[in-house]
Amino acid sequence: MKKNENFDIQQYLADGVDQVVKDALKATLKDPRESAFLAKFALASAKANKKRIEEEEGGLHVPSYLISSITSNCNLHCAGCYSRANKATEDCPAQEQLIDEEWLRIFKEAEELGISFILLAGGEPMLRKDVIIAAGTMQNIIFPIFTNGTYMNDSYFELFDKCRNLIPVMSIEGGREETDSRRGSGVYDTLVANMDELHRRGLIYGVSVTVTKENIGEVYSDEFLDLMRKRGCKAVFYIEYVPVTDESQELAPDDADREFMNERMDYLRANHQDMMYIAFPGDEKSSGGCLAAGRGFFHINSHGGAEPCPFSAYSDINVKETSVREALNSGLFTALREGGILAGDHIGGCVLHEKRDQVEAILAG
Repeated sequence: MKKNENFDIQQYLADGVDQVVKDALKATLKDPRESAFLAKFALASAKANKKRIEEEEGGLHVPSYLISSITSNCNLHCAGCYSRANKATEDCPAQEQLIDEEWLRIFKEAEELGISFILLAGGEPMLRKDVIIAAGTMQNIIFPIFTNGTYMNDSYFELFDKCRNLIPVMSIEGGREETDSRRGSGVYDTLVANMDELHRRGLIYGVSVTVTKENIGEVYSDEFLDLMRKRGCKAVFYIEYVPVTDESQELAPDDADREFMNERMDYLRANHQDMMYIAFPGDEKSSGGCLAAGRGFFHINSHGGAEPCPFSAYSDINVKETSVREALNSGLFTALREGGILAGDHIGGCVLHEKRDQVEAILAG
């Protein structure tokens, strides 16, 4: 991919945030409480954008998004899980992971820099209710919580009702057969029960779909999306499958699949505005390359390591001993942003997974 010298990454990200907020408002017009929160958040988002512009003028590029894996523990063993494959998800004692006060400090530093969205992931993030409660106090940031849905209960429903900036995003693979075959027997029915309860309570939620060659037709189909819409879903996150072994590369979407996904996304956004549709990584050509390593987002793991991306578990700095600001200026992030590695063709959803030998060479150098 040839680098576009005229590409304005800050404006691209600002426009992206604005579009997310506008789409969310359209999707919640019939919910006065949710619309009121999003209207207030729109003002906070505009202030955050101003902060990012000021930081850019001062020499620091601040992305709009942060992904925080608040625990490495998970109760499921999903087939093909990239996180377990790269050892990011594995059971370990709680004392080895960041505590809630440390995460709250990270969230506050992120807000000061102008970060508007912090995605909470894991492992299974709902195992860390202490951190999620802390996130709920940060009303100028939206926290999508990417969960397998198996720990949803009345206590969480009440928390989501109180803190509208906390938005559960449940992982689903399509229908019952596809979901249970990857995530375990009974998971699909649990997710559907959660959807119905969230909808009954008038709470906004989304779903996350890992897109592979096996389920691409179903998860983009009218039938699947109509079912999600009927159950009150307001956002669908499509995440391209990242091959974790050479044998699993055949599951990764190819160029023809991406063309189909892009065309389908354009159609859905234009004709079905009662839900939001977000693709990761989406069309990297329109964004000048991969947005990892702080161009558009970065990742902090459960132990505090600042990483380019959840799919690229490499780090040379830890926010437990330093600040979010310093992490954005780390040697690894700087080398990746300035060295051209984030551009170029690759297989699946992560260029850094494809070019991991180059990433390792930077760390070794």
